[in-house]
Amino acid sequence: MTDPLTATPDIAAVRTEGGTVRDGTGYRIFRVVNVSLLGLVCVVTLYPFVNLVAKAFSSEGYIAAGQVNLIPRGFNTTTFTAVMSDPMFWTNYKNTIIYTVLGTIIAMVLTTTYAYALSRPQLKARGFFVGIAVFTMFFGGGLIPNYILVASYLGWRNSIWAIVIPGALSVFNLLVMKSFFENFPVELEEAASIDGLSTYGVFGRIVLPLSKAVLATMTLFYAVSMWNSWFSAFLYLDKKELFPVTVYLRSLIAAATGSQEVTGGAGTDAVQIGANIQSVTMLLTVLPIICFYPFIQRYFVSGVMLGSVKG
Repeated sequence: MTDPLTATPDIAAVRTEGGTVRDGTGYRIFRVVNVSLLGLVCVVTLYPFVNLVAKAFSSEGYIAAGQVNLIPRGFNTTTFTAVMSDPMFWTNYKNTIIYTVLGTIIAMVLTTTYAYALSRPQLKARGFFVGIAVFTMFFGGGLIPNYILVASYLGWRNSIWAIVIPGALSVFNLLVMKSFFENFPVELEEAASIDGLSTYGVFGRIVLPLSKAVLATMTLFYAVSMWNSWFSAFLYLDKKELFPVTVYLRSLIAAATGSQEVTGGAGTDAVQIGANIQSVTMLLTVLPIICFYPFIQRYFVSGVMLGSVKG
């Protein structure tokens, strides 16, 4: 006689009897509301950008009449031609790329090494070094002391270092990465140490390769911040050939909105350039970041969440 407790169940019969698990009414309502709200958020988020693109390619008359919405009216590329035909634009664009790449590399080196050191419980005076970092989030020297320090004492006026060094370390990013490293499996580091790796070897060959998500997220934060930065260059740089593209475009906007004149433009062209110069400049500034973002988007959410909660 077969013991009913040890008999092999008939999977087909179980599946037939169990049927398909159906979503409850409350959950279906939640899904509908959730999708509707997220769709609305997407529309609200995308509308300004689509309107920006439409204005960038529209003619002055339609823009002045407020008739440009989501589709360009009176297709026109006069402003793009005027901006992109200027050699100084490409010089400043190259400067922005250099500042962004170099600044991001320096920031990531400082942030990863400092965060990893602070995450080690055996670090002497660990609380002191954490306190120094947190202190700078709430207290600063102010604009004038910073300017005196960078321009006079360090002698970095009209230098690339005035752009990439002062804002190289974000305390917020530092604390997120520190929390991530604190949750890193200690067993992996101990095994690497037993195999003969030094502290630098463990950090470079074990920790960093397994931290791609948070590294990609922090890289995005620093790159976007450096790319959009203009005030440091406006403050410390006097030579136009050293300006980033954001300062160049800011000058175009100021000239167009103030006097309705742009370098190289006159008459009808000047009016057209003044009408959509803001849309064109914003589009030219944000386009590289939009192209760069999809490559690391898959790391973005996981990178933030992994380092945001300790447990």
